[in-house]
Amino acid sequence: MAENKGFRAKVQRFGSYLSGMIMPNIGAFIAWGIITALFIPDGWLPNEDLATLVDPMIKYLLPLLIGFTGGRIVHDLRGGIVGATATMGVIVGADIPMFLGAMIMGPFAGYLMKKVDQLFQDKIRSGFEMLYNNFSAGILSAILAVVAVKLIGPVVESLNNILAAGVEMIINAGLLPLANIIIEPAKILFLNNAINHGILSPIGVEQASEAGKSILFLLEANPGPGLGILLAFAIFGKGMSKSSAPGAAVIQFLGGIHEIYFPYVLMKPKLLLAVIGGGISGVFTFQIFGAGLVAPASPGSIFAIYAMTAQDSYLAVTLGVLVAAAVSFLIAALILKTSKSDDEDLSEATGKMEEMKGKKSVVAESLHYNNKGANADIETENQLEATVANKSPEEINKIIFACDAGMGSSAMGSSLLKNKFKKAGVDVFVTNKAINEIPEDADIVITHKDLTERAKIKIPTAEHISVENFLNSPKYDELVERFK
Repeated sequence: MAENKGFRAKVQRFGSYLSGMIMPNIGAFIAWGIITALFIPDGWLPNEDLATLVDPMIKYLLPLLIGFTGGRIVHDLRGGIVGATATMGVIVGADIPMFLGAMIMGPFAGYLMKKVDQLFQDKIRSGFEMLYNNFSAGILSAILAVVAVKLIGPVVESLNNILAAGVEMIINAGLLPLANIIIEPAKILFLNNAINHGILSPIGVEQASEAGKSILFLLEANPGPGLGILLAFAIFGKGMSKSSAPGAAVIQFLGGIHEIYFPYVLMKPKLLLAVIGGGISGVFTFQIFGAGLVAPASPGSIFAIYAMTAQDSYLAVTLGVLVAAAVSFLIAALILKTSKSDDEDLSEATGKMEEMKGKKSVVAESLHYNNKGANADIETENQLEATVANKSPEEINKIIFACDAGMGSSAMGSSLLKNKFKKAGVDVFVTNKAINEIPEDADIVITHKDLTERAKIKIPTAEHISVENFLNSPKYDELVERFK
């Protein structure tokens, strides 16, 4: 059991790193998509001069941003600089957009820079710090760029071609809809950003650069399956799940926060059949009618999807979303109507999610399994709980919600806590940030439990609170009571 939890945590952490390199740069991807959709010869407003932006952005700007972000995740600004420079090597060493190369070289270069600093930084004499900082980063960057041009670039290009050929083969064989058998359950385990931005988007951007659009942008972003689940609960659900489902449907479909429907599925694991069925039928419809987006749609809102829809795909995209929602709704309605009368409440579903994903935070779980004996386990957990409440209300001025990109679910969590504080008359500053941009003066940092370890490394002096679900956590009410 412990091994399974450890493996799952590693997968989720790896997925967080992948999406963490892409999500902060989604604005640049969208900018490229808008320019492509508008100004290429087949675009809405063809313009030969402005269309010259398309090729340099996809070949240089986007990979360099990914490489910089990947290096910065590992070793702050110095890692980012070395990561971007090393990424330039794989760009020059290949003839295709090097998204995969950037996702490898950025973190790798940041890691090497971190190790070099650990080895030499404390040994530098006073007055020579700037000399060391500049030349160590410069020398390492130059070495990695040369190695990337001659060795890593061609290797990554070959790997990229193999992956692209595999995806193309799956599409040509008509098997792409079956990918949702993996994608939909993985989303429920909060790997949605890793799948979409870490795997599908980089390959999709390359397809879009050649064909003008890609269906891969629609696989994870399609809001139809989640909408079907929530509509079924709104009609056939009971108790809190029924009353909260309509509002959740608005947030999910219009706001693009897909995480809000995950607890509803976890209430009844059979509902995985509904989201899988909706996902498969939606992608099948997209494929039949030739749907595609010109760039990633993030968040997965119907507005964002329409904004990125290719000129000839509006009807196809609409049909795919509606079919996915209808199939998901029908399967979910059947499951809900045939279920036993003693349905679980939404709060109980949150507990089930904690149980499935591991109730303790990553740090607590690590401490738990590293200490020997039951007494040691209990003592460690008690110490951890005491540490969580180590600051009095008078000492707390700033509460930060943090996630990979500082948007989406963390923004929703921040908004919920603000409203609870306002109603209770609590005057404390609350906002949301990307995990790599948590301010040093943060007093409390609230993260999903799979990101708490990274947040503690980023700012160990803050009080850290782990939640299983940003949209429905009892920790918010505990904080309100604590400040009251």
